[in-house]
Amino acid sequence: MKKTFEELKVAKSILKSLNDIGFVEPTPIQLRAIPKINSGVNIVGVAQTGTGKTAAYLLPLLTKLRKPVGKDPRVVIIVPTRELSIQVGQDVAELTAYSDIRHAAVFGGIGWTRHATLIEEGIDILVATPGRMWDMYQSGALRLTKVKYLVIDEADRMLDLGFMPQLRQLQEIIPPKRQNLLFSATFSETIETLAKEFLDHYDKIEIAPSATPVELVTQIAYKVPNYRTKLNLIHHMLNDEETFTRVVVFVKTKEHADGVFKVIDRKTEGETRLIHSNKAQNSRINAIQDFKSGNVRILITTDVSARGMDVSKVSHVINFDLPSDYDDYIHRIGRTARAGNKGDAITLIDPSDEWHWKKIEEMIREDIVLQDLPDEIELLDTEFGENQNQLREIDRQRKIDDPTYQGAFHQKKRRGASKRSFDDKFSRTKERQKRKKRR
Repeated sequence: MKKTFEELKVAKSILKSLNDIGFVEPTPIQLRAIPKINSGVNIVGVAQTGTGKTAAYLLPLLTKLRKPVGKDPRVVIIVPTRELSIQVGQDVAELTAYSDIRHAAVFGGIGWTRHATLIEEGIDILVATPGRMWDMYQSGALRLTKVKYLVIDEADRMLDLGFMPQLRQLQEIIPPKRQNLLFSATFSETIETLAKEFLDHYDKIEIAPSATPVELVTQIAYKVPNYRTKLNLIHHMLNDEETFTRVVVFVKTKEHADGVFKVIDRKTEGETRLIHSNKAQNSRINAIQDFKSGNVRILITTDVSARGMDVSKVSHVINFDLPSDYDDYIHRIGRTARAGNKGDAITLIDPSDEWHWKKIEEMIREDIVLQDLPDEIELLDTEFGENQNQLREIDRQRKIDDPTYQGAFHQKKRRGASKRSFDDKFSRTKERQKRKKRR
């Protein structure tokens, strides 16, 4: 028999909020993490994106806090991006609708004095990006002497973004006697090192093997020869408005994001938005909020910009490009099939991606069946520059697999052969000239 949130000893005021939100049944990560956190042990939680891991630590921590105390935060939640800081802050606000617990979310991109005013009257929970927290601490606006619970959320992304030095600084300024909670979608060697450094002794909770996709995601892949044919394919798919109701399109670079947006925005029905690191912070935040509310149908984004996007009814994720970091594939497809909903993840693979795609399949321990392109899709020729880039990347991959491979772009021709080729060409030219004179 499945347990309820009440049986997990979640506070009554929080249960009211859960009822309003519509959360009636704990997810597997919540069922296992909440009792552990209640017992006071340090934990490392490994669970895919979209499985409810934010609530897995918020519910017991909010229950432990009970009521406001003092001015300084007792819970600090460190997240890698401003988008995730905003999202977790909103989750805290929803769960504390019937509670007096005070909270604030702070992040870079705006003046720290505006955030200082948020915490001036006192807070119990602080959600923060590492850089902004350090700024506020150094300025004297934030004191961390009362911290009893430290959460490091999306720890794998934290390390990918190079935040290890800031995390070590944090280790030095918060009280050593505290409960530590670390959550990640994957459990790599670097995450294990981080856990040992921050948590000493800990219990590991792994809901599925590390780097395993959410079960409710249907994964589909197409072999597509080039960039322009990819655009034709996603345009064809997005014309089906009844099926593709709310879509995230992931691209590798800002340049690709701009190019894809221009085509989709012009040719596809429904509001389309674009977010990447060159976009102003308010523009990015507003785009995610409008997408979450349903006012935007298609969101085109790079990996970093989409972090922290928690939207429960994303019907499809389209990987226009494969990610540079294979772990990001898990994070990307975790944008769909959230909160018990089903979803599709569609990946477009050009010739230079096939090697990387095999590596991703090895990582997720699945073989994804390649689909045939629809008959309606026009296969366009690969432009010269793109073809050269694909060949160079394939060359690089072959050298990794076989260090003795010289490479099609770098094989040295024999000097004699090169000279003979030139002599033959010269002779043919002379012969043509003689024929012209005879005429």
